[in-house]
Amino acid sequence: MEQEYKQGYRMHRVLSNLNRLDVDRLDDADRERVETARDLLEEVSLLSQTEHSGDADTQVES
Repeated sequence: MEQEYKQGYRMHRVLSNLNRLDVDRLDDADRERVETARDLLEEVSLLSQTEHSGDADTQVES
């Protein structure tokens, strides 16, 4: 259980750091990379939350 907590915390920290970036100073390619990273981390975060929610009827669209 502690390992799952650590992984969730790390994911939260990375996402927080990405959200703090001043993307206005980045070029278009780097902005797109940041947006893609944010989207992927948010999806993984949502998937890991539903895994532990106990709601067997929850479905995630891909």
